[in-house]
Amino acid sequence: MKPHRTNSAQGSFLLPDLASQLDPRQALYCLATAIDWKSFEDAFGPLYSAEGRPALPIRRMVGLLILKHLQNLSDERVVDFWSLSPYAQFFCGEREMQWGLPCEASELVHFRNRIGPDGAEKIFASTIELHGEKAKENITYPTDTKLAAKIVRGGVKLAKKNGVALRQSFERTVPKLLAAQRGRRHKNGAQRARKASRSLKTIAWRVVRQLDKGLDANAGDRRWLEVAKRVLKQKKGDSQKVYSLHEPEVYCLSKGKEHKKYEFGAKASLVVGKTHGVILGAYSLPENDYDGHTLDRALKQVERIAKYRPEVAIADRGYRGKSRCGETEIVTPKPPKKGATNYEKRKARQRFRRRAAIEPRIGHLKSDFRLGRNFLKGQKGDAINLLLAAAASNLSLWMRRALSALYYWLRFLLQNLVGHQKLAVSTPF
Repeated sequence: MKPHRTNSAQGSFLLPDLASQLDPRQALYCLATAIDWKSFEDAFGPLYSAEGRPALPIRRMVGLLILKHLQNLSDERVVDFWSLSPYAQFFCGEREMQWGLPCEASELVHFRNRIGPDGAEKIFASTIELHGEKAKENITYPTDTKLAAKIVRGGVKLAKKNGVALRQSFERTVPKLLAAQRGRRHKNGAQRARKASRSLKTIAWRVVRQLDKGLDANAGDRRWLEVAKRVLKQKKGDSQKVYSLHEPEVYCLSKGKEHKKYEFGAKASLVVGKTHGVILGAYSLPENDYDGHTLDRALKQVERIAKYRPEVAIADRGYRGKSRCGETEIVTPKPPKKGATNYEKRKARQRFRRRAAIEPRIGHLKSDFRLGRNFLKGQKGDAINLLLAAAASNLSLWMRRALSALYYWLRFLLQNLVGHQKLAVSTPF
């Protein structure tokens, strides 16, 4: 059933009003009054049915999603944070202090699935509009041995779930074979480790074949079985390899760094404004495409969300090969021309320093706004997590600027007040 709209005009004479008790200078309070919550109710209201149990308020669910990334909390922790913080309750549309939890943590999962990436993009777009004219995941390192062991253990669980009788459960064999991998880099343990790896792969094939014969035509179970077969068939030099059983869509990213040569996950493309640092675009790449081929989709997202098409885009050398993308000029670092003046060289350096400023923004997105490790499933979860992390970053930037403006305003008033007092003391009667 459709959720009731939040009624901010009607209060209770039994409980004091939160708005009158809280500090209006607090950043979360200011943010709650600045966001256009009605736009979310208009956008997400049609996603609910007119019949059934009344749904939870849309503002509460959107507020919890924003708080989750603003405070870098899990679904379970953000629900507890809401019950402990009156500012969080006011942010989510409550008029009086509530006792108890706002919802079950699983409700956030259902709400994310309901709104999808398009809904997360709507939340992200609202954070860009908030700045006005100023705006203008992890997968463990995969090895054949790890994946084969996961196939054996997952296959045993699947057999118990579907009532398939396996000849052996391998509960004692798999830990012994995994322990034999520890000496792979030692001259005396390399041969033993290779033998254990082959044995694990043989056992995994045995479990897969027995499941293939005993399982019914269940879509979910069959899908897992097909992924397991792909893992066991793939070779070292194959393309489109599977690196994770629970996330078969992830791909290998070559980092080119000494401390971390590879990562396994999904690429993300960020577009940041030049002057004020507002994130204008956040696009999750479903495939491991060349960076230069993703520019058009990233710029189209900026044009769709921010209603703005940049004339010049400054990119790193990973985007070399394209000088224009539609109406946008693409500028990448390159050696200066032979006859370039010192002024032109200095302007070029300043330009590309702005591009380098994106790197710490990406680091903060990973460390502060839950982009470093994605707990949401599938490519849809990758897109939602990226958009909500970018939205939280924009909201955090807005709150910092609001507090900074308030600080300078109070400082200006205090200086004027002190100046008038000194003038009054020094004036003779």
